[in-house]
Amino acid sequence: MTEQKFDIVVIGGGPGGYVHAIKAAQLGMKVAVVEKNTSLGGTCLNVGCIPSKALLTATHDVQKTKHDFDTFGIELSGVNVNLQKMMKFKQDVVTANTKGVDFLFKKNKIERIKGVGALKDAGTVTVIDDGKTSEIAAKYIVIATGSASIDIPNVPVDEKRIVTSTGALELEKIPATMIVIGGGVIGLEMASVWSRLGTKVTIVEYLDRILPGMDNEVSKEMLKLLTKQGLEFKFATKVTGAKVEGSGVTLTAEPAAGGAAEILNAEIVLVAIGRKPYTDGLNLDAVGVKRDERGRILVDQHFETNIEGVYAIGDVIPGPMLAHKAEDEGFILAEMLAGQTGHIDYNLVPGVVYTFPEAASIGQTEEQLKKAGIEYKAGKFPMMANGRARSINATEGFVKILADAKTDKVLGAHIVAAEAGTLIHEVAVLMEFGGSSEDLARTCHAHPTLNEAVREAALATFALPLHI
Repeated sequence: MTEQKFDIVVIGGGPGGYVHAIKAAQLGMKVAVVEKNTSLGGTCLNVGCIPSKALLTATHDVQKTKHDFDTFGIELSGVNVNLQKMMKFKQDVVTANTKGVDFLFKKNKIERIKGVGALKDAGTVTVIDDGKTSEIAAKYIVIATGSASIDIPNVPVDEKRIVTSTGALELEKIPATMIVIGGGVIGLEMASVWSRLGTKVTIVEYLDRILPGMDNEVSKEMLKLLTKQGLEFKFATKVTGAKVEGSGVTLTAEPAAGGAAEILNAEIVLVAIGRKPYTDGLNLDAVGVKRDERGRILVDQHFETNIEGVYAIGDVIPGPMLAHKAEDEGFILAEMLAGQTGHIDYNLVPGVVYTFPEAASIGQTEEQLKKAGIEYKAGKFPMMANGRARSINATEGFVKILADAKTDKVLGAHIVAAEAGTLIHEVAVLMEFGGSSEDLARTCHAHPTLNEAVREAALATFALPLHI
């Protein structure tokens, strides 16, 4: 019989797992985290959110020096990109973040256990590391193993020529051509990185639009702007196979609705059609943990599975696969296990695309409101009319606020703009407290700021904007 050693054992050290562990430790519980990788932080810190943003920032600066500086009166004789130095910067950012999590574990006396964790039963986790097996007992077990890239049949990923986002962040040279399979967030962000460095990028999308799930007006605006930046798009197209040949990849594709196949060629192919819950090797079926048809672990409103004492958070359960959603769930679950109360409103989880301009959304889209039969008012304001946007030469995009036609309660916000990911958060706070568009419009905003466009859009829902 294994001696009970911990209050909580977390399987997975990503954003959901490590935030849960920190909060639980702060609340006085004894916590261990089982993580198979040498560094904490999961996909997000190591091969996802953080390194991709480092490269997006660096390559945006390249874009500005080549195309925008002359507008400001800054004349340069030439711009050279040292990819090795850029990749070192990216890795330094990752290392700093993962070391920060290490420090927080030590500060909060969280025990880190390296190895692959799996359920033995409702109170025991088996850990395998370097061929050695051990067991850890706990009152509660939290599964936070995250997600993995979805594969395409007959498109074998080698992370060299046919890559996922992981390989796309590690390319050793700038490819001449790249095909990105998938027009979602990851595909567009990685396409932007390499396009800015000179790669000719074509995005192949199964649907007839990019950014499915976001407001349709945002999707259309982003398509227009990204096309203007040089990205090419091929819609309603299904990829049926890929083969590495020589120094490139031969891709076969056909119309999504059926039709004649065609051949596409590129130096690099990026597979970015989405992610799936990473639950391999957890021994869930043997223990009896239920999952849905997509492999996601089913939990109740307290994140508990059908097995008492076993919980799950983050990408392995239903909901948006976002690091901040996982963090919120981890934070709240720790409070619940400590006897406190917590709550997350999944309607108020912001989504951000870190291209330039950025796209950000929260709440309901116009399409969702129409489908639900909800009467609403839409207020919109162009960034072109914002003084701060003009002064930084970032006038593309708009802010759109959707409010209930009867109560004026804000139901959604959709932004395409520089710093859209920052701008969305004042709407997030407003919506968290059930605020109205008039509440937002009557809040004094500093001038000149990009946030004034948010105020103007709110004003446009019930009156008229002031600056157009």
